[in-house]
Amino acid sequence: MFPPIPARTRASVAPLSLGIDIGGTKVAAGVVDAHGVILEEVRRDTPGRDARAVEAVIAELVHELGRRHPIDAVGIGAAGWMDLSGSRVVFSPHLAWRDEPLRANLEAMLARPVLVTNDADAAAWAEWRFGAGRDRDRMVMLTLGTGIGGALVIDGRVERGSFGMAGEFGHQIIMPGGHRCECGNRGCWEQYASGNALGREGRELARKHSPMAAGLLAAAHGRPKGITGSVVTDLALQGEATAQELVAEVGEWLGLGIANLAAALDPAVFIIGGGLSAAGDLLLEPARRAYLRNLTGRGYRQEAVIAQAQLGPSAGLIGAADLAREQLRLH
Repeated sequence: MFPPIPARTRASVAPLSLGIDIGGTKVAAGVVDAHGVILEEVRRDTPGRDARAVEAVIAELVHELGRRHPIDAVGIGAAGWMDLSGSRVVFSPHLAWRDEPLRANLEAMLARPVLVTNDADAAAWAEWRFGAGRDRDRMVMLTLGTGIGGALVIDGRVERGSFGMAGEFGHQIIMPGGHRCECGNRGCWEQYASGNALGREGRELARKHSPMAAGLLAAAHGRPKGITGSVVTDLALQGEATAQELVAEVGEWLGLGIANLAAALDPAVFIIGGGLSAAGDLLLEPARRAYLRNLTGRGYRQEAVIAQAQLGPSAGLIGAADLAREQLRLH
């Protein structure tokens, strides 16, 4: 167990919190001040799927950074479903957490307050507080990577629904009978508007021996399996025509789904983050056109802004830290 921070130390410095972003391959931890600035960041490899091993890595990172910074609270962001109290991980797809009492486990190890939140919720909070969503009363965040993560911030709070499951926008069914999704359904939005979808379309071109795939295959050293969403995105940014066409097609699917969300939620702004957002306007301009083409009531209503996230891959870490600080302030 790590010792608590002495009271005199807390009084002598601005409050700091520590955010931890748990990914499939890396665990990142950073000390974050009240302005959303990361003062120091450290990383470790994710130790497989073993829950106790992940908790040990988290404790190691908190201990390491706690020796150099007066940390008041710890926020944990991870993919999965959390209960409304922020104490238990109900289910995490990448880790062996099933109804895991993560907050109690870590508070016993760390002797500090701990908050547990979904990684998309954490990223959305960071963008609302410090990034592209500042000063907006209603904001939707979409993170485009392996799938589509989502979160909704309304009037200064993350909306999590009645059971803590809100924000699973990537699993709205946009093409009945379409591509099979890992969730078990067919035609989920993330099967058409994610980094995985982009890579799949590139690989399909290559496997059909299309001459359009020559540039994609060259970048993947002649191996169709090596054509991933990030490979296609990088090629698109370099000006490769087929890659730009594939990114634009994904952007059209993105805009269609955003129009559906606008009909249901009517936010002022959609913030687009995640690895695929690196394509910038190559992705967002087709998305904006498709959004306007499919928006219900178009021509007679105000239109939401579709903007690229500003905080990049650090958003989840910053948001988890700031939510932990907010929890400490309220209690």
